This record gives sequence, structure tokens and C-alpha cells, in this order.
Amino acid sequence: MKTTDQWLAEYAHSHRDDTNKLLHWVCIPIIVMSIVGLLWSLPVPETFRSASPALNWGTVFLMAAVVYYFILSISLAVGALPFVVFVVAIVAWLDGLGTPLWLISIGLFVGGWGGQFAGHWYEGSRPSFFRDLQFLMIGPLWLIAGIYRRFHIPY
Repeated sequence: MKTTDQWLAEYAHSHRDDTNKLLHWVCIPIIVMSIVGLLWSLPVPETFRSASPALNWGTVFLMAAVVYYFILSISLAVGALPFVVFVVAIVAWLDGLGTPLWLISIGLFVGGWGGQFAGHWYEGSRPSFFRDLQFLMIGPLWLIAGIYRRFHIPY
């Protein structure tokens, strides 16, 4: 298994251009929210509903992502927790709007990926996940690692 530093260095290799980086700072959270929203929209077993109204496929996905992040880096996983809470709060709010959550999520997904691909087109590099799908999970950690580096927080 690759180390956290190896994952982040490989991801950073195709994210050097400032415009591409900025688009990723905007689009990665949007894509995460869209995926969680789509999963949140799926029907859940009665055991989920009886356990908690917040237990759905979207929150299960987020819990699994946090476990994966803890395997890679305890420090970055702790840093991901506020983002996870933010995503849950935003998706829960979107779920309360008049428009179906799945429809909002599809729009966010298309817009987020459009921004990502525009950034890579501008930079002239291919998205990292074309090499390894695990990079889809590394993107959010790359953002958190950037914050950590700015504030000299070890990970």
C-alpha cells in the first residue's frame, strides 16, 4: 500500500497550475456533496430508518471514507471530520428543499466534474483517477493536506 505522502505527491503531479488548483478547491467539495446526495436519495432498509433518521447510504459512504482516511493518516482523518459534518449539514438542508435531492445532486455532479475537467484541460494534464480510481478518495485529502502545510500541521 502506498504511503499518504506517495498518494499526495502523485496527485499533486497533475495539479500544479493555479487555475486547476482553484477549480479543484471549488469542485472537489461540490462533487463530494453530489455523491453523498445521490447516495442519500437511495431507499434504505427499515433497520437503517429505525436506528437513526440520519443513517442512509450517503452517511454510510462518509463513514467508510473516514475509516479509509484513518488508515492513511490519523491526522488528516481528524481534519476531514469537520468537512464531513459540513457535507452532512449541506446535504440535509438540500434534502429539505422542494426540488428532489437526487436532481440537485445530479446538477452538482455535472457542474463539479465540468469544472474539474476544465481545470485539467487548462493545465494540460489528465485527471489522476484515470490512472487509479483511488485518487477519487485522495482529492479531499489533498485539500486538507494543503491546509495542514499552510499552518505547519504534521500529517
